[in-house]
Amino acid sequence: MSNQPYEGYDPYQQPQQPQQQPGPQQWGYDEQQYATQQWQGQTWETQTHAPVPPAPPVPSAAETAYLQPQYQQPQAYAAQPAPAPAAAPAGAPAPAEPGQGYGPATLAGNARITDAQRARLEGRSPIIEPGMQPALLTALLGVLLAATAQVSSYALVVPLVALQAVTAAGWFRLNGMWPARQGIALAFLGGVTADVAVLVAGRDQAPAAILGPLGVWVLLTLVLQLRSHADPDTRMYGLMATVASSALAIIATGYLGAETDAVTVGAAAVAVAVLARALPLPTPASVVVALLAATGAGIAVGGMTGVGTRGALIGVAAGVCALIGHRVASYDYPSRFVHFTAGVALPLAAAAPAIWILH
Repeated sequence: MSNQPYEGYDPYQQPQQPQQQPGPQQWGYDEQQYATQQWQGQTWETQTHAPVPPAPPVPSAAETAYLQPQYQQPQAYAAQPAPAPAAAPAGAPAPAEPGQGYGPATLAGNARITDAQRARLEGRSPIIEPGMQPALLTALLGVLLAATAQVSSYALVVPLVALQAVTAAGWFRLNGMWPARQGIALAFLGGVTADVAVLVAGRDQAPAAILGPLGVWVLLTLVLQLRSHADPDTRMYGLMATVASSALAIIATGYLGAETDAVTVGAAAVAVAVLARALPLPTPASVVVALLAATGAGIAVGGMTGVGTRGALIGVAAGVCALIGHRVASYDYPSRFVHFTAGVALPLAAAAPAIWILH
């Protein structure tokens, strides 16, 4: 008798089927685990990384009790200190340093971050001040305003028109809108219109000659933006930028509306304040020094003109407005173009209303 066990007929035996590819249940994987394995196909990740080894043979129940997920959602890159490079063996060439300012590629598509974002992540300020060169240009323009004011109103128009042009261009670029030739031209035209109105009407009618064009230009800007075919968000952003730029260019006409001696005192105070603010000092100390310098300039120039003791008030008011304009031009890592337009013009343009009111 044969030692092999008797192989009788098994009524529960299924008929033979053609050989099929093993499914997810045949390998001991449930549907969720099988869905997880589908990420091991040829995707963007696997084409740029090492191939994934094939799945192991049928795992036991203990092995399938808990399976580590094999795909994780991509996480946004955050700035972290780079690990120190390993020491190269003797005689080997030194490795090149990685590019500065950029992080590794991420799956989310944001492969690089800006300097401002990196500064915020590292706890640093994203503000860069214009520096000494724009301050020198501001001081030069302020001296021209102060000197030409003593000559005549028509002589004062020459540096004033330059101030209005630089203000319009700098404000649009400061807001990230470039090129914006129509908006810059519209804002500059508003400033020139206010200049002509003051020259025609006279200094006594300066409030109406300045506020009238300001209201007209706000309405004109609104009408032009309503006729635009851009999306609503873009139209609103363009509307606000154009209105603000036009307002700054028009209120700079306050230099024509104020008394000549007040213009001389205020422009000189702005020039001195911006130069003091550009000195390599801590920010709080620099602000205090700039205000003291503006007050001193107001007193000194006021004594040489007919302003007298009011020069101190005009000087400190013009200095405060100049520092505000200087701070606005330093917003969020501006470009070199912003520094040499808005950084030059905003301190003087912002001081014009104070000089006009206190003249």
